[in-house]
Amino acid sequence: MSAITLADIEGARARIAGKIEPTPAVASASLSEIAGVPVFLKLEHRQTTGSFKLRGASNAVARLSGQEKRRGVVAASTGNHGRALAHAARLEGVRAVICMSHLVPQNKVSEIRRLGADIRIVGNSQDDAQQEVDRLAAAEGLVMVPPFDNADVIAGQGTAGLEMVEAVPDVETVLVPLSGGGLASGVAAAVKGLSPSTRVIGVSMQRGAAMKASLDAGRPVQVEELPTLSDSLGGGIGLANRFTFDMCRSLLDDAVLLTEAEIAAGIRHAYEAEREVVEGAGAVGIAAILAGRAKPRGSTVVLVSGRNIDMELHRSIVCGTWKEGGDA
Repeated sequence: MSAITLADIEGARARIAGKIEPTPAVASASLSEIAGVPVFLKLEHRQTTGSFKLRGASNAVARLSGQEKRRGVVAASTGNHGRALAHAARLEGVRAVICMSHLVPQNKVSEIRRLGADIRIVGNSQDDAQQEVDRLAAAEGLVMVPPFDNADVIAGQGTAGLEMVEAVPDVETVLVPLSGGGLASGVAAAVKGLSPSTRVIGVSMQRGAAMKASLDAGRPVQVEELPTLSDSLGGGIGLANRFTFDMCRSLLDDAVLLTEAEIAAGIRHAYEAEREVVEGAGAVGIAAILAGRAKPRGSTVVLVSGRNIDMELHRSIVCGTWKEGGDA
């Protein structure tokens, strides 16, 4: 039973209308040929802040009371949630404090600063950043807006799933990036609410995939957070996880992991074949098809989640100078 219902997601869509961009699902001739089935790319990296995260952040901020807005918001982030929350908060005149670890790429930190948020860089993991969030919430009364394990955030992310089924009504397979599970659980709840037989497959990286490790263990577990091309998929799911672990366990049909070289190939393919600049986390669905890790059946929608990649890194990948084992 999903903790977040289809009605919750439909309510979120009405709430964030005009604050986010509905994004297209476009046919990919190259991936359709490789997969042997129709493949569509849900271009969520074209969202206003460069990732799907704006959906959940906008819904969460819209749900705050007047008193909570006056107090301000705080969150831990691997970059994209912080950017989205900073944007959503600025639109509402709300103070935002974003806590990140030293692993977050500088291009993401700089963009969050540009949006007017206060920034705290703490430790070397998402868990370290979360400790600073907890401290600030207690010391300053800031309202926590978690990046994934929050009902309003999950419902907001699920609105992308509504758009996917509306764009491709006969969808049989969905590939969605898997990290803390806010996107995967929200999209799965929406997709299966409208099309129960559709398979939803989570895709992550081999280097520190906390949700996959937790699903395999049957409970939330901690993993070491490691540098990866899919930096947005880093971080733990929280040992006291309230929503996303149970939702992913009940709603996902499978979860697959990719090597760094496979993720790089996904980034390269997105640029060369699709003419899209995509970050590592956004390229994992493409990469899973290229590598044969996921074998889609029927009409397939691949959610391309974000574009906020360091452009020097992107150039090295598409030009073939990036080496596995170097800086991710």
